[in-house]
Parts: sequence; C-alpha cells; structure tokens
Amino acid sequence: MVHLWVRAESRAHEERVGITPQGVAQLINQGFAVTVEESRQRIIPITDYAAQGAAIAPEFTWPEAPRDAIIFGLKELPEDGTPLPHRHIMFGHAYKGQPAGRVLLDRFKAGGGALYDLEYLTQADGRRVAAFGYWAGYAGAAVALMCWIAQQRGALAGPVQAYPSATDMRAALQQSLAASGAKRPTALIIGALGRVGTGAADLCAAMGVATTNWDMAETASGGPFAQVLAHDIFLNCILARPGTPVFVPASAKTAARHLSVIGDIACDPDSDLSPIKVYDRTTTWDAPALRVFDDPVLDVTAIDNLPSMLPAESSADFAGQLLPHLMTLGVSGDGVWGRARDCFDRAVD
Repeated sequence: MVHLWVRAESRAHEERVGITPQGVAQLINQGFAVTVEESRQRIIPITDYAAQGAAIAPEFTWPEAPRDAIIFGLKELPEDGTPLPHRHIMFGHAYKGQPAGRVLLDRFKAGGGALYDLEYLTQADGRRVAAFGYWAGYAGAAVALMCWIAQQRGALAGPVQAYPSATDMRAALQQSLAASGAKRPTALIIGALGRVGTGAADLCAAMGVATTNWDMAETASGGPFAQVLAHDIFLNCILARPGTPVFVPASAKTAARHLSVIGDIACDPDSDLSPIKVYDRTTTWDAPALRVFDDPVLDVTAIDNLPSMLPAESSADFAGQLLPHLMTLGVSGDGVWGRARDCFDRAVD
C-alpha cells in the first residue's frame, strides 16, 4: 500500500496545496493511505481533508513519518541541512546548477531518500504532466503591471498579496490603473504560446495592455533582441534550457530603451542558463521589485511562487492535472515516476 503524506508548507505566503480533498478521497478509494498535516496557511481547511477520510497529523511532523511514506509538498524544505531519508514529491529547483539545489541533493544522498521533482514529471515525449504555469503567468503579468504603475508615481512597487480570486485581482489592478491616469503600457511576451505565456497574455488583455507575442520561431535566431527594449514591459515566460538565448544582456541597463519593467516569470536568476542578465536574485512578496538601474529606471520582478497569489484557482487547476499520475504511484513500470527518478539518479551521481 502506498502511503502519501501531504506536508504543510513552511514558506511564508504559500497557501497552495497539490491535492484537493476530493483527490484524497479518490486515492483512498484506490487503496492508498493518505495523511495530511495541519497547516496555519493552506487555502483549504484541514476539516475538508478529514471529512474525506485522511489521517491528520500536526504541522511539520513529516520528518517523523514512516520511512516508506512518500512526502508530498510544493515548495522548498527548511534549509536545516538534515539528511533526507524519505522520497519527496516537490519542486526541487536542483538540476540546473542552483547552489541551494546542490545542497538539497547532498541531503538526499546523505539520508538515502529521493526527489521526484514536479518540474520533471513528464510524458515520454518530454511534456510536463502538471504545471502551475497559467496562473504563474497571470499573476506574474499582474505584478509587472503593479511595478509599472508604481513607477508612474515615481515609486518602487510595495508589497503584494494573495487574492480570493482572479476577479478580485483584476478589480484591484483596474482601480490602480485608473488612479495612475497613465496611458496603458506595451508589453512583449516571450513564450506566449505556452501555459505561462497564455496566462500572461490573458491578464494583459483584460487590463488593456497591448502585447507583442513571441515564441520559439521569433527567438530561433538567438538574442539579444532590440524589440525587448522597445516595449515598456518585458515578460519572460520561457523555462531556461541549454541553448536558450540571452533575451536581456547586462548592457540593457545603460542602453537606449523604453523598457522599464522586466517580469521574469520563469524566475531562475541563479541558474547559469538564465536569459535575463541584469539581476542575480529573486524578489519577494514584501519587496516585489528590484531596481537594477536608476536613470532611466529599470525594475525587475521575479517572485518564485507567483501562483500562490491566486491559491484557490491555482491549487484546483494543478491538483486536477496531477491526480491521475498520483494514482499511478506504486504501479510497476517506468512511466512518469520512473523518469523523474532517473533525473534524480543522474543528478546525484
């Protein structure tokens, strides 16, 4: 019997969860044992999971879970250096040269556990089976627009928050745009045909922001691209891979440009593969904009848990995509989980 242990998220502002109570009920009916930790911030109440038959555990007790339990969360574990003996399903951010990723892999190696990285759960053709991409793009475009609105006031964008729904987010943005009195900006989206880019384009359309939509065909010649500098906002929606061109070189800071906001929605600044070379660290909910040049102003926003700004919608969407694959945990054969394990094994060798 497979035992899935749904851990509480330790990261601030992380209200998302990767499985709904209805999904828990389906797993239990399939013969799984499911434990769900209490959480002070999860968008879905613990009582809803208990009502579907899940065992309930205190918050952050997953290190004491039975050794054969598979620990399921979304964002990073506490960085306390302890060995990790369990199998974990999570976004590890550990396979593209990130310094913290190397430390995480060493913890798994020391404990004998394994990482099933949600970013590397793929079909045989390489397509991801589940992603928060659409809502990352939607929220990322919204934050970039908030940064641009703040610039119209001569300010740096202040803290961002979670919203009950996308409708509430749009209403707040419309109010801010109207108060600014400014003409709508223009935006260029790279990766516009993917899930992230589609979400970004949808938010821009709802806000009346004219967009230029690029994808692989437009970037095949390699960068940098002067067109990026000709727009007010640039939204990077491309997951960096070997061969990804540079979209914004370091020289863009001092170049002649209209560009004043970069929304790096893909958000991999400490990866060697990052196509955005004007900044080197993520931004936060409390400080969403990083000013990288003053005259003319250039701000970068790069929040790495954007979908949690819309936790109800993004959780339901992601959980629905992932559930059919969770139900194959423990099934013999390679498949999604075998490919994810292969990625881990290669990384720790």
